[in-house]
Amino acid sequence: MRRRTALLLPAASAFAAGAPALAPLDYGHSFLSGVAEWNRVRFWVESRTRIIDMRTGAHEDFLQCASCKSEDTFGAKDLFLADNYDFLPIFGPTHGVIFRRKAAAAPVRYRDVRPSNKMWDGQTMRLRVAKGAKLLTTTAAIRRATHAGNPLVAQTEFANESAGLRAIIEFPVKTMNIHDAKDLYQVDTGPVAFPDLSRRWESLADSISLAFAAFNAPGFTDFILETETAIAGGAARVEHYSKRVTVNGVNRLFALPM
Repeated sequence: MRRRTALLLPAASAFAAGAPALAPLDYGHSFLSGVAEWNRVRFWVESRTRIIDMRTGAHEDFLQCASCKSEDTFGAKDLFLADNYDFLPIFGPTHGVIFRRKAAAAPVRYRDVRPSNKMWDGQTMRLRVAKGAKLLTTTAAIRRATHAGNPLVAQTEFANESAGLRAIIEFPVKTMNIHDAKDLYQVDTGPVAFPDLSRRWESLADSISLAFAAFNAPGFTDFILETETAIAGGAARVEHYSKRVTVNGVNRLFALPM
């Protein structure tokens, strides 16, 4: 069964509603490295989610990194494990999350929240803020930047006033749909780290799920979250992007210099 949740918040009236609270990253040059002597692994940063405590002003940034496959690191041969799975890490300031997706749903190992200093003995951030990023305030400007080949970065900002939490999900736009004659666009990109803002969490890492984002207007974003999903008439279960969530807030698109 497909599930859809709507978070009803005041809709934005323009792409540039409010000054951007976060300068976008240059995702082509942003990395994160472990510090462990046994593996100084380097990950490419694919998205950033900032969760802000509206009551205190404090925030935590979660960096979602590129997927890889389970491996025998530095082995002599047969480097990929036979019972292979997708491996995706997200790093936060105190806790991170590792997602392990096997062919069949394995809830015990699928989502592993652990202290950040236990993930490759801690991390070194090599994040580069995008220079010359231009906020695109009209659909025509979005279409021009897309056709010109500029790298695009999106931000979706939304909040839950009752919980006192606000989030900014930022990601490079990997897929952009354009209809010039009708002056339309549509972003479709993921995965990103999607936070559940419905309540306050002891550890914000526990609030995070994997999701893809889509939007074609300034004031709402549709997300589809990865969750345990029945297939083959219920005979099997897998981790699949099947839970739909809509948030109302503010979307921003930035064009980076070529």
